[in-house]
Amino acid sequence: MPSRPTETAALDASPSPLIEFRALTKVYGSGEAEVRALDGVDLSISRGEFVAIMGPSGSGKSTAMNIMGCLDVPTSGEYLFQGVPVSRLGRDERTLLRRHMIGFVFQGFNLLARTTAVENVELPLIYRGMNEVDRRRRALQALGQVGLADRANHTSAEMSGGQQQRVAIARAIVTSPMVLLADEPTGNLDTKISREIMGIVTRLNADEGLTVIMVTHEDDIALYARRVIRFVDGRIESDRVQEPTGVL
Repeated sequence: MPSRPTETAALDASPSPLIEFRALTKVYGSGEAEVRALDGVDLSISRGEFVAIMGPSGSGKSTAMNIMGCLDVPTSGEYLFQGVPVSRLGRDERTLLRRHMIGFVFQGFNLLARTTAVENVELPLIYRGMNEVDRRRRALQALGQVGLADRANHTSAEMSGGQQQRVAIARAIVTSPMVLLADEPTGNLDTKISREIMGIVTRLNADEGLTVIMVTHEDDIALYARRVIRFVDGRIESDRVQEPTGVL
């Protein structure tokens, strides 16, 4: 964990919200070339929520997710993770927060092509310095959670797109993160496989209490979430709670 004990201890002890933006702004460029990707956004997400973030291209939804995942920093305003201002953490501390608290799933899977499923899933645990026996056990357990225990020794070339995305999800949850950030997780998949992937994500949220924040442009995929936030021009246009009606 980060080296500032007083701040990072609060990551486990602070009450909700898990994630909070306060008047958060992200600006790229300057002068006539200035782009306000986020423009004074106030946002609060509690632990255990399943949130879909939507909006047209350039609306700010991906920028918001990058900041949540400590992949980018705001220009102004504050991003708080369990009440801790992330801007007060150094670069190494933000890296550790990302490594220990956040799991990522991307549209493109991002698996190592010539590496087996279990070895791909082990990668975050290698970065943690976990010993070989424990990380293999944890990786196999994570693959079991996504229904791929029997594919542990198969490489990416030997798996379908849906199976590769399952491996990516296993890799994201193997560290037991507090939040799963999913960026267009079904963007490269057909309808049947998309439903399978969303079934896994929904169960992780419902059964494991994993907070899920998912960027998607697909209305039918957003139906799996309990809350939908829509961005337009760097601001939140709407924020509504819904009854999930995604087909499992």
